[in-house]
Amino acid sequence: MLIKTYGAAVQGIDAIIVTIEVAVEIGASFNLVGLPDTAVKESYQRVRSALKQSGLEFPRRSVVINMSPADVKKEGAAYDLPISLAILAASEQLACCNLDDYLIMGELSLDGSVLPIRGVLPMAVKARQLGYKAMIVPEDNVTEAAVVNNIDVYGVKSLVQVVKFLNGEMPLAPTVVNTREEFGRAVTDFDFDFAEVKGQDNVKRAFEVACAGGHNILLVGAPGSGKSMMAKRLPSILPPLTLQEALETTKIHSVAGKLKSGSRLMTQRPFRSPHHTISPVALVGGGANPMPGEISLAHNGVLFLDEFPEFSRSVLEVMRQPLEDRRITVSRAKYSIDYPAGFMLVASMNPCPCGYYNHPAKECTCAPGHVQKYLNRISGPLMDRIDIQVEIMPVPFDELSAMKRGESSALIRDRVTRARAIQSRRFAGERSVYCNAQMNARLIEKHVSLDNACMDIVRNAMKRFDMSARAYDRILKVARTIADLDGSEPILPRHMQEAVSYRNLDRASWGSTFNYKANKTN
Repeated sequence: MLIKTYGAAVQGIDAIIVTIEVAVEIGASFNLVGLPDTAVKESYQRVRSALKQSGLEFPRRSVVINMSPADVKKEGAAYDLPISLAILAASEQLACCNLDDYLIMGELSLDGSVLPIRGVLPMAVKARQLGYKAMIVPEDNVTEAAVVNNIDVYGVKSLVQVVKFLNGEMPLAPTVVNTREEFGRAVTDFDFDFAEVKGQDNVKRAFEVACAGGHNILLVGAPGSGKSMMAKRLPSILPPLTLQEALETTKIHSVAGKLKSGSRLMTQRPFRSPHHTISPVALVGGGANPMPGEISLAHNGVLFLDEFPEFSRSVLEVMRQPLEDRRITVSRAKYSIDYPAGFMLVASMNPCPCGYYNHPAKECTCAPGHVQKYLNRISGPLMDRIDIQVEIMPVPFDELSAMKRGESSALIRDRVTRARAIQSRRFAGERSVYCNAQMNARLIEKHVSLDNACMDIVRNAMKRFDMSARAYDRILKVARTIADLDGSEPILPRHMQEAVSYRNLDRASWGSTFNYKANKTN
């Protein structure tokens, strides 16, 4: 007897349907074909034990299983449940005649329990697109799949429970999640708030400008000046996720297996902070079994690289293309996969190896030339993609000990959201341009017009500080964002002056001087 059940395979962050065909015939053999990996081939032992422990029988005849399409590699143990149900139906132990209505996925333990799997959300999206009436998934994944509307999702704990449900012996209620209600309630709930940060008003302002225009930002300051603390609060002032962005972000984390048991739709922008020992593959994604990397896990959110110069050169250089294209293509001999990578880069670093160059109280002990050598660990093309560079000074004790709280994240986020709304209207007719940081030369010329006073400010800054030519476009983009925050269509001189002040590391004098006083005794 030939029976078909339906599962799904994940490619990138999307799913494709896998048809599992099982034929039980006269003979005594077991064959599994359709490009299965080792974990899928091992399903024979898991399914056989699960059936026995559940009081069911593995057929003592020839069993042939084909997984279609045959040219797509099937990976993982998530096909155990649809395979076992197809075997039961083909051997007439399962009376259900409407298996075509269900997309079924789940891993089986030896005792017949159904274990959680990765990538359930993109599978649910694909099932709804193709008109399946319902899904049967592990109970730990049911709320994740149920965020997709217009499809019934049943969570199950064991193989016996699934068999009784399909035979009509045990009713199951579909899990219902009010996605919009829960999303709207939790979208502004954050663990960190800028009100907890004392002092550092200039840095908070730089963060506000960066979030308003989607600009990448680099923080340079001594150890303990608050770089990491403020970076962790950055998601709290970014514009709230839209429902579409939340769905896309959750799909990526679902495929990567980063969602906790019982998780639903992600309501906050991701904040990823990989260690500086990370490998290029872990950052961009890929591997033997393709998985999203950190830059994709930070999609629609923040990628924070602490101790920026300590990352290997090869790791930093692979970010150049994703920063520009907002997508990463992972190409290997056996596959080519696209992952989204629309993240905001936030990096922090010490100003020199000892950490105290330009410190107001402590003396730098670095040898001559070491400051510039330390900065040169970051390549020019990568630095070219960072719009805002801010030098952070330690907070004086009087400000640190004061009980006065700073401005809350909610107030800053309101201003950022209004500025983003202006940019949404401005770029409504442009493809793949959503904020000022993504403007190309044509759009800069169209949307950034400078009067004589503003042009004089830029010209004087370029000459006085010997800034590189690549800083020019960055200054114009940041000035456009500052004007948007101010609700001003024309860019005014004060906007331009503030934009120029955010190019600290472009100044030829920065890092080239040497603290002789600190090294007289060396």
